[in-house]
Amino acid sequence: MKLARVALIAAAVVAAVAVCSSSATGAASGQERTALRIEIDGAIGPASAMQFEEALAVAAERNAEVFILQMDTPGGLVTSMREIIAHILASPVPVIGYVAPAGGHAASAGTYILYATHVAAMAPGTNLGAATPIEMGGPLPSFPGGDDKNNGPEAGKDPKSPPAGDAMIAKATNDAVALIRSLAELRGRNADWGEKAVREAASLSANAALQERVVDFVARDTTELLQLADGRTVEIAGRKEVLATKGLPVETLEPGWLIRLLAVITDPNIAVILMLIGVYGLVFEFTSPGAVAPGVVGTICLLLGLYALNLLPISYAGLALMLLGIIFLVVEVFNPTVVLGLGGVAAFLLGSAMLLRIEGPGFEMSWAVIGTAAVLTLGLALLTGSYLWAARKNLPRVGAQAMRGLPAKVLDWEGSEGHVLARGERWRAKADEPIAVGDSVEVADVSGLVLTIRRRNVRSDGARQ
Repeated sequence: MKLARVALIAAAVVAAVAVCSSSATGAASGQERTALRIEIDGAIGPASAMQFEEALAVAAERNAEVFILQMDTPGGLVTSMREIIAHILASPVPVIGYVAPAGGHAASAGTYILYATHVAAMAPGTNLGAATPIEMGGPLPSFPGGDDKNNGPEAGKDPKSPPAGDAMIAKATNDAVALIRSLAELRGRNADWGEKAVREAASLSANAALQERVVDFVARDTTELLQLADGRTVEIAGRKEVLATKGLPVETLEPGWLIRLLAVITDPNIAVILMLIGVYGLVFEFTSPGAVAPGVVGTICLLLGLYALNLLPISYAGLALMLLGIIFLVVEVFNPTVVLGLGGVAAFLLGSAMLLRIEGPGFEMSWAVIGTAAVLTLGLALLTGSYLWAARKNLPRVGAQAMRGLPAKVLDWEGSEGHVLARGERWRAKADEPIAVGDSVEVADVSGLVLTIRRRNVRSDGARQ
């Protein structure tokens, strides 16, 4: 009986293992092989990096055969570009970089990303290159009479010499050259032309890029792209893998609403406008408590603006100058002076010019936006200040000051005190001169609930003397 029981248990275990194994095999065989694709159309920034990271995670989770990164970009921020490159290098799924559609380009940051992909392709009529890093403000002007060889007439003729007069540009250029050469060596592409694209801003058409071994092939559409990529050997996480992409269905992953919103607010001009709306919404709420809507809208806009600026490579000194300028202009509203108004505008303009540490295509501060914001802010401050100044000059309409000079009717009087009728109300009153019932009097002062009155001298024509 014991042997029979043991045999029965062993048979049950073997059957369970067989069932699990067959179900797993069936699930694996039933899983559809697919190629996932995203499209980056526009400047590469925080939103593009987030979109790529999320889509690549989906591709890894679904065990996609390949991941297609279709680009049409003028470039973008170095920080976002490096994030995308890091994800490509660590990706468990082969990444195919594809510059499309016809007429598109992969300039600046797009060139580096294309060099990093496992397979690089371009559509006919596209181009890539112009990968020189752009620093905020450009090179510094040279001083006259300097003996620096880069400041003379021969400056710039050597393609490997840094731009004249700016060590920071030279450091950024050399760093970019090292990056693109390392990517070229990793993927077996033309490292010399990559360096030329960085130092001389060189560009190539699709066919020229194929001849220069910058891309692997030229494909008219995604179907041809997968056909040409089929059978190629790529290195994924240290192991060789042969691509089987011919005839794969392609699924495009669309960005979510958060990424779409991020793509809008990470424009530095939009971020600055959101900050201004936020600050003035809160100012209006504090000056007119109970309005609610300005406070709610202002808080949301201010937080969105600060969140967007936090994702951008900004200078906090520039941001502090902008906020200081706004504070000066707000103070100008309540205490009109010329100095605070002009100082606020100057601080706002200087802070806007210093806001971005590094500029990239699609991430430049627009002087039209900055100038318009400064003029509107100064105009609002001057307009509000003029209304406040005019209100100060008007006679008071409420309170003790508003009662001075008002006519009063003596109701009863004894000695130096009595009661009078002013503004339809009965008041206690006193006087420093003799007063009798029926005299024409006026209010001279108010002390608590007691009026000080005096005789009102009226000429024969009815005018008060």
